[in-house]
Amino acid sequence: MSHVVLTGASGLLGANLAALLLESGHSVRATRRGTSKVAHLAHLPIDWLTADLGDTASLEAAFRGAEVVFHCAAQVSIRKAVTPELVRANVEGTRHVLAAVRAAGVPRLVYTSTVGAVGLSPDGKPCTEESRWNFKELGMADGYVTTKHQAELLVQAAAAQGLDVVTVNPCYLFGPYDAKPSSGKLIVDVVRGKAPGHTPGMNNFVDVRDVARGMLLAWHKGRRGERYILGGENLTYRDIMHRIAKVAGVLPPSRDVPRWAARLLGWAGDAHEALTGAEPLLNSVTIGYGYCQTFQFSSDKAKAELGYAPGPIEPAIADAIQWFRAHGML
Repeated sequence: MSHVVLTGASGLLGANLAALLLESGHSVRATRRGTSKVAHLAHLPIDWLTADLGDTASLEAAFRGAEVVFHCAAQVSIRKAVTPELVRANVEGTRHVLAAVRAAGVPRLVYTSTVGAVGLSPDGKPCTEESRWNFKELGMADGYVTTKHQAELLVQAAAAQGLDVVTVNPCYLFGPYDAKPSSGKLIVDVVRGKAPGHTPGMNNFVDVRDVARGMLLAWHKGRRGERYILGGENLTYRDIMHRIAKVAGVLPPSRDVPRWAARLLGWAGDAHEALTGAEPLLNSVTIGYGYCQTFQFSSDKAKAELGYAPGPIEPAIADAIQWFRAHGML
């Protein structure tokens, strides 16, 4: 079996990918910063190595001997501003990973992007890999999607220069190992009855383990320089909240959140960010997503070229709830 290296293994996607790789018989080395919390993965035989995304030499040392590197590490934020921290982690960090992969002679890199680097549908049809990035002109660009878009441009340039790299663009992930929690906070809020209501916006929800399997397929079958959307089902936030509630056996949120009230919360978040520089709970961009019905995506290319086959979202919700309860988060 293969020797595989991961960045970002402590996160939701990286952790599930590491577990799948180990289950498949591969040896897994994962880079971590000195401050990374990995206790929730203590039962997995991961070879942890301290390496920073800002240090190409340490990354090269970690990557040497790998048959593939999966670059999953990123800084996620809802800040509107493109902060130096986001640029350092998402753009410059990717630049250093690309250089380290070249220097270490790794045969293939699988780069984890996001559907936020793809686009918003101009016509109501789900976006594909060919969609144009238009978040900025539509007023939906925050620091995270902007820096991930910039990082993808670096990856595309590296592929054009001969580097064997494949990009995957995951959608909204649910599943176990969500230690923060990250996207699973929606599940936690619905189960606890803390979700104030639902909005008519749409997103694409997918089992994180289906995405991890899709990443292995991208490693083995993906075409160099191509990107693949790894998603599940396009649903409104009302639909997904009702599915979460049904799986958990709780009452779903019963109210539609008026857009005027949501806008007030968004503006308050903008002011908080501008005055303090701190991460807001909400801002005008996140509120915009809550009412955006063009944030839809198609995984047809990954299904046709890779054999990607996502299943229903309910098992991911159930297993996420079980994991949260086992770790005292519910």
